[in-house]
Formats: sequence, structure tokens, C-alpha cells
Amino acid sequence: MNPSVIPPLHLWLAKWALPLIEAVLLIPVVAMILARRERKAASSAPRFKRPFGKLASRKAVSVIAVGFLSLSIRAALIPILGVPQPAAHDEFSYLLAGDTFAHGRLTNPPHPRWIHFESFHIIQQPTYASKYGPTEGLVLATGQRLGHPWIGQWLITALMCSALCWMFQGWMPPAWALFGGILVVLRLGIFGYWMNGYWSASVVAFGGALVLGALPRIKSHCRAQDAVLMALGLVILANSRPYEGLVLSLTVAVAILIWMMGQRRTQLSVVFARFIVPLVFVVGIAAAAAGYYNYRVTGNPRLMPYTVNYLMYGQAPFFLWQKPLAPPSYHHAVMRAFYENDLSAYRFESTISGFLRSCVSRAWKMWGFYLGPALSIPLLAFPCIVRDRKMRFPLVASAVFLLGLAVETWMLPHYLAPALGLLYLVLLRCMRHMTVWRRRGQRVGSALVGVVPGVVPLILSAMIVLRLTALISHVQIEPDWPRGNVARAQIVRSLQNSPGQHLILVRYGTKHLPDDEWVYNEADIDHAKVVWARDMGEQDNQELLRYFSQHKVWALHPDESPLRLKPISSTARGEGSPFQPGNN
Repeated sequence: MNPSVIPPLHLWLAKWALPLIEAVLLIPVVAMILARRERKAASSAPRFKRPFGKLASRKAVSVIAVGFLSLSIRAALIPILGVPQPAAHDEFSYLLAGDTFAHGRLTNPPHPRWIHFESFHIIQQPTYASKYGPTEGLVLATGQRLGHPWIGQWLITALMCSALCWMFQGWMPPAWALFGGILVVLRLGIFGYWMNGYWSASVVAFGGALVLGALPRIKSHCRAQDAVLMALGLVILANSRPYEGLVLSLTVAVAILIWMMGQRRTQLSVVFARFIVPLVFVVGIAAAAAGYYNYRVTGNPRLMPYTVNYLMYGQAPFFLWQKPLAPPSYHHAVMRAFYENDLSAYRFESTISGFLRSCVSRAWKMWGFYLGPALSIPLLAFPCIVRDRKMRFPLVASAVFLLGLAVETWMLPHYLAPALGLLYLVLLRCMRHMTVWRRRGQRVGSALVGVVPGVVPLILSAMIVLRLTALISHVQIEPDWPRGNVARAQIVRSLQNSPGQHLILVRYGTKHLPDDEWVYNEADIDHAKVVWARDMGEQDNQELLRYFSQHKVWALHPDESPLRLKPISSTARGEGSPFQPGNN
């Protein structure tokens, strides 16, 4: 379902229905457990340990099991959830990078008629490429080589869950680490846009988990393999979400420096050989590779594609303290509207009231995506972990990271992905503190820990079952599945099964929402079965029509209902029948 045609009731349900249902399921269960006698409640904690103890003691097996759990559940749900389709600007940009890499190229030559193909988050000059770093594109390219780009997203999300379990093992007992990995699977590894989309945010969280998981291991053992894993995580962050990755990396660097200052002189030589040398070696090679990639895409090893795109199209700055750029000359009204909307959002957030309202809105989005009602219960013990010496670094690093996010002009849940491990580490530590709470001389923590390790996974599992049941019975409690621009995908699928090559000229209505974009193309536009272009009027279209003279040309007005795909020759007469996506 396209954003422009989602009914208001559906929009309301997308924001409120699922948290309300989860809270309704949770409240009576919590109340019932807290009302039990201490004698019965005290038996909850041992029951938590028994199912996990044997598996958790085998750390490598636990890590693999967590990833396999995410893979198997989502694969089993393909008949219900389907394979997602792209819809957001970012997704199409990442897919362009994936398609480029899958064909063995770092970038693509600029198209002679590139003005007709301009779209969001893509550069057309000096080469035709995604504006983003290469990491997400490599994930999707792997999937494309295996049969479909989404396979890459499916695999990396499972790897993320496994990496987080591995990270937790460096900070807490194995049973709790395994339990934390399962929570991540239930909350993020099945539903949600990380698994069911092409944002590839899972690879960012994977990189953050490697960095945060290597830190305690380096301080304890100082092994070269842990230094290499940390370096790999740093490289992933630098080439996926460089700013947020930098904020996290700086806090880790400070923690490493403090640790090194406490080492003896004889130990520093070991640290240098086993940590500094491997880290610098891997990061150095990656930096050279990134510079070469920038050189191939932009012509300058120090100039990122992101910067080229911003200088060519952007107005609103990246950070609230910066000044806007002068508006460039746009070739298309929809692109002007999009970047003017960004500028309006920046100006709103630059005010005190706008900044505060934005912080509340961002906090709500983060809470809804990462926690929800069920995972909010452990935060009751947050005051306890503030005094926990072992939690000093996670708390300080989390605070610094959130402050870093607060000054950005834009914010989506995956911006927090590098620090996902910190969030769940705090969550798990809160759960452990709940086991020692006392009230009126009784140990009430044992009752609460029965809620957290026992009931919370059941609530999360129940929510998955409920959402699946709603989908099967066509009860609308969230946006439709499969997610993405299904109508666009159906048009592509229909034309791919018809003879010849096709050119679709897209023209939007005056009330079109810029977020609902249709003009995106494959890496090799000239040899694509279906080419999407912007309708620039009869006169300006002539050069494009002459260039694609062998293509069958169609006109499409995405804002019309019913959706019609009309042969260009009959458009002026208003002929053409409604597009029937099921008739392939």
C-alpha cells in the first residue's frame, strides 16, 4: 500500500495498535505474578537457568543457535509474510549499489540522458551510483548473487543476532547472553523493517556488536583475533553509518586508552603487538580501499558520494548548528518539494520548542521499535545499574551516543543501530538487578525475574503469533504485507514477462507526496527490461524517446486511482485500460 493512499485509520493503527495490544497482554500477567506468594515466586529464577544452562555453556553453539533461530523462523514465514518489496528512497539507493556490485563494478558511467532519471539519494554525475557507503550494497549484492537481494538482508540479520549474543558473552554470564540473543531475535529478527526491507541496518548493528564485544575480551586477554574483529566492526561502521559509528568508536577509543594507561611498561609491548598492530593493519587496508572506492565514484579519494549528492541537491544541513545551503536549480518539481520539506524540518527543529518536540517524537519512535511495553519492565531497575561499577562504560557510552544523535537534523530508528548492543546490555543488566530487589523484608525480585525471563519472551512470541493471525484472517492491525511498493513491483513483473523492452514515463499529480517515489532504475539502464523515467513534457521527452526508440513506451500517473499504465501513443486521447497486475 502506497503512503499516499493509506486510510487515516490504518495510519493510527500503525502507531498505536501493536503497543496497546502488547500492554494489554502484559499488564494482567505481571499483576498476577507479583500477587503470588514469595514461596511460589522464588522458584522462578531456577527455572530460568535450567533450560539455558546446558546450551549456554557451549558458547559457540549458542551463538550459532541464535542466528539459526532467526533464519529458520523468518524462512518458515515466507508463505505468510512473503518477500518484501522496496518502497523508501534509501532502499532503492541501496539496491542500486547492490546491483552494481553484483555485476562486478564499483560504479556506473553517467547516462547520456541522466536528467530524466534523477532521483533521491542517487548521484548521476560524475558517475551513476548510490550516495551511500558500500557496506549495505555489498550485503544486497551477496543476496542478489545467491538469487535475490533480500537473501542478503535475511542472512545479515541472523548474523547480527548471533553477533549480539557473542557480544553479551563478553559482558555477562553465558545464560544471560543467550537469553539476550533470543530477545533480539523475537524483537528485531523476524518482524520489523530491518529484516523485512532493504535498509540493511542489520549490518550496522553487526559492526557495532563486533566493536563492543571485542572490547572486554581485549581488556581481559589482549588477543590478536579480538583486535581483528574490533577492526572489522570499525570498518563496517565507517562505511555504513560513518557519523554514528564515529561517535561510538570514540567512546571505545577512550576506554581503550584508559585501560592502556593502567598497564605496566612490559605489558604495553604485548598490547602493541597483539592489539595496535593488527588493528592498524586492518583499518589501514580498509581506509585505502575506501579511498579507491571514492576515487572511482567521485573522482576524488577524499570526496564521498554522500557529499556529492548533498552539494548537488541538498539544502538542509546534516547538523542543527550548521547553516543551510543556497537552493540549487532542480530539474523536477518533486525533487524541489522533497528538499524544501527537509529544509522546513530543519528550521522547525532549530527552534527550542521544535527541538524539544522532536526529541519527544524521536524517543517515542525509538521506544516503540526497540523496546515496547514488554521490554520496558526491566527499566524499573535502571536506578540500580547507575551505581553498578561494571556498567560505567555502557552507561557513559550510551549517554554520549544519544547526545550525538540529538544534534542530527534527521532521525530514524536505525540511526541507533551501532549502539544496539549497548541498549540491550543495559536491559539485561537491569533484569539481573531485579533478582535482588527487596520490599518489606521479602525478596520481590524473584517474582519480577519470573516476569522478565519467563513472561517477556512469551509476550513477544504471542505478539508474533497475533500479527500472523491478523494477516491470515485479513484483520488490519498494521500496514499490509508484503511491505513495500507492491504496485510498482507488480508492474515490473508484468512487463518483464512481456516481449521487448519498456520505458515508463512517470508524471505525478499536484498533491503528490515526495516520499512516494517510483523513478528508480537498475545499474545498467540501457540493457534493463524496464526503464523508469520522469515525464518532462512532450517537447523535453523527445530526446529520451529518440534514445529509447526500440522500447515500448508507457505513461503512468501513480496518483490516479485506479492505477493505469497507458501506451504513450494513446495517452493524448485518454485511452488505455487499467493496469491489471495479476495478468502476467
